[in-house]
Amino acid sequence: MRYFVEFSYLGKDYHGWQNQPNAITVQEVLEKAFSTLLRMPVALTGAGRTDAGVHAKQMFAHFNVDEIQDLDQFVYRLNSLLPEAIAVHDVFLVNSDAHARFDAEERTYEYWVLQYKNPFLGDFAHYIKHTLNVVAMNEAARLLLQYNDFECFSKTHTDVKTYLCDVKKAVWELKEDRLVFTITADRFLRNMVRAVVGTLLDVGTGKIKVDDVKSIINSKNRSNAGPSVPAKGLYLTSVLYPKKSIEKHG
Repeated sequence: MRYFVEFSYLGKDYHGWQNQPNAITVQEVLEKAFSTLLRMPVALTGAGRTDAGVHAKQMFAHFNVDEIQDLDQFVYRLNSLLPEAIAVHDVFLVNSDAHARFDAEERTYEYWVLQYKNPFLGDFAHYIKHTLNVVAMNEAARLLLQYNDFECFSKTHTDVKTYLCDVKKAVWELKEDRLVFTITADRFLRNMVRAVVGTLLDVGTGKIKVDDVKSIINSKNRSNAGPSVPAKGLYLTSVLYPKKSIEKHG
């Protein structure tokens, strides 16, 4: 039977989502907890992969096992095995062909920027002491909706088959004590959001102009885009599925 698991995590102490041979990852910790409870090896297939240090407010994965009795109790026992930085919110039965990665229609990320030093958010946001022109940053962000080839923002030397992404939202907003960049797309390239933010911050500090962003995208050259901002400010905030894929059964 196929189940989906919904969970969240702080990525500070993990080398990303995906299993690595010589580093601890979120996938490894979760699979160990599932395998311990179910007394059999359990492999999780995630909705995507986050890099080292990146956080997730909402993430999904699927796995196949025999029927689990009392899912609420199962979630409770899972959380008792997991470290504080990882929380399972739900486990539910889905169609046998539902796929956590391939069925996802949209993913949304946030990037948090601080304009003043904050000891409580220092590990979870990127501090920029320079004055930022947020109007110009939003003007440049809107340009992303006019393009679909984002090779210039992709990590080099990856095995990606296409650089095409459908960006549906890209906006900077002041939220409480932080400046938050929100971006939604059907898919993202490796390192893409951090490279986009680095480029938009270059616009905000006056290092480049809004129109320069067009030239950067058209160049398809990663070296022309801005630097990748630190992973600690990046959050996967939601993954959207069609109703038929994520519909609970039983």
